[in-house]
Amino acid sequence: MSSSIRKSINSDALTRLAQAIAVAVSATLAGCSSHVPQTDAAHTPNIAARAKQKPIWLSEKPSPQVPQDVWERMRQGFQLQDGLGVNPRIEQQRLWFASNPSFLENAGERGSLYIHYIIERLEERNMPLELALLPVIESAYNPMAYSRSDAVGLWQFIPSTGRYYNLRQTRVYDGRRDITASTTAAMDYLTRLHDMFNGDWLLALAAYNAGEGTVSRAIERNEKLGLPTDYWNLPLPAETQAYVPKLLALSQVVLSPEAYGVNLKTIANEPYFQVVEINQRMDLSKLAEVGNIDEDELFQLNPAFKERTTLDGPQHLLVPTSKAQLLTSSLSTMRPEDLISKRPLKPVFEGSDSREIASLKRAYRVKRGDNLGTIAKAHKVDVKDLQRWNRLTGKDLKVGQTLVMQDTSKRGKGRTSTLVAANTKKQTQYKVKQGDSLYMVAKRFNVEMQHLKRWNPRVGQALKPGQMLTVYSPH
Repeated sequence: MSSSIRKSINSDALTRLAQAIAVAVSATLAGCSSHVPQTDAAHTPNIAARAKQKPIWLSEKPSPQVPQDVWERMRQGFQLQDGLGVNPRIEQQRLWFASNPSFLENAGERGSLYIHYIIERLEERNMPLELALLPVIESAYNPMAYSRSDAVGLWQFIPSTGRYYNLRQTRVYDGRRDITASTTAAMDYLTRLHDMFNGDWLLALAAYNAGEGTVSRAIERNEKLGLPTDYWNLPLPAETQAYVPKLLALSQVVLSPEAYGVNLKTIANEPYFQVVEINQRMDLSKLAEVGNIDEDELFQLNPAFKERTTLDGPQHLLVPTSKAQLLTSSLSTMRPEDLISKRPLKPVFEGSDSREIASLKRAYRVKRGDNLGTIAKAHKVDVKDLQRWNRLTGKDLKVGQTLVMQDTSKRGKGRTSTLVAANTKKQTQYKVKQGDSLYMVAKRFNVEMQHLKRWNPRVGQALKPGQMLTVYSPH
C-alpha cells in the first residue's frame, strides 16, 4: 500500500473519530439539561445526612469585654505610646515614679472620685486617655491645689486663662476648682492647642504647660536655623522639657504598675457622682446632713464653693451616686430655711459638752505688727504654750491668722486634764502630706470625719503639708 493511500485512510479515520466524540458530548449535555437525576433508596440517606449538617458561618470577632476597673479602661484608650522608643528623658521620669510609688498611689486614691468622669469626657471627644493622668502631674488630683503662679484646681488654671474659658472667680466661688466646669475648660483648651499645632499632642501638652506663645517662638527659632521642630528638639524651658516626658512615663507606669512596684487600687468603672439640681442657697454641711453624706466628701465633690455655701455658682451639686436619690427626695420635702446651717460650735472631744470646751478656749485674730511675744503678754500666757496650742514650729505669723488661747488657770487645767483622761482611745500624731484632706486622713485611719474635726478644732478645711493632726483610735 502506497504511502499516499495510508495517509488518506488515517485521515478518514481521524475525521470519523472526531465526529463520533462530538456527537457523544452533545448527547450528554442535552441529557443533563432535559432530565432530572433519578434518586433511589440507596442515595436517600446521603442526601438526608447532607441536609442535617449545620451551616458554617464566618467567624465574628467577639465584642471586647467592658473593663471592671477604670485603670484598665484608661489603658485601652492610650494613644501616645507608639513610636516612643528608648528615650532617656522618659526613662528618667519613669525611674522617679518607680522610686516614689506612694505618689501615684495617693493621687489615684484622691482621684477615685473624678477619674471615671474625666475618662468619659475624653472618650466623647476621642482624645488620648493619657490626658486623664494630667491632673496627677498638675495637682496630684487635689482640687484644692494652689501653686505659686496662682494656678488653682485639678487642672491648675491661672486666673486669666480660667476667665477666658468661662470659669467664674468671685469671693465665694472659684470655677477653677469646679470639677465639671474646669474639666470642660481643660479639654477645650487642649483641643484648641491640638488644632493650633497641627494635631501634635506633644506640642499641645508643652503649650498647656508653658503657653502657646513660648512653644510657637521655639518652633520659629528652629525653622530659621533649619532644625527639627518636633517637641523633642525644641529649646523649651526646663520645666516644659520634663513635663511631657513626665506624663508619658506616668502612662507607662500605669500600663504595668506591678513592674514598677506601684499598687494601684481598683477603681470601679462606674460614675462616682451624679448631678443634683438646686434652685436656692444651701449650706453644704446641711445638705450633707440631709442626704446622709460625709460633709468633707461632699466638699471634695464641690470644692468651688469656697464658703461651703452655694453662692455665685451653678445651680447644681455633685453628689455621690449612692446618695443622690435620698438627697433629691429629702430636698423636695424641706423648707428653704431648713437648708441654711447655723454652724454651732462642735466639741473638741467626743462626748464632751461644747459649752465646757468653749469656756476653756478663746480665739485671737492676728493684726498687723503682732508677734508671738506681744500676743502672749497681752493674754498672760507663755510663748511656748501659744506655739504648742497652735502647732507653730516657728515664730512667723500672718495677718488675719487665728490663734487659739487656752485657760491656764488651775480650774482650766483641771477641766482639760479631766477631758483628756475621759478619752479612752489611743492617741496618734499624723503629719499631713502633700494633697491630703481631712476626708482622706479619716478614711486612712478608719475614723469618722466629724470626730477627726473635733479632735483638731484649730485645723482649717484645707490642710497644709507638715501640719500635725491628732487621731484617736481604739487600743
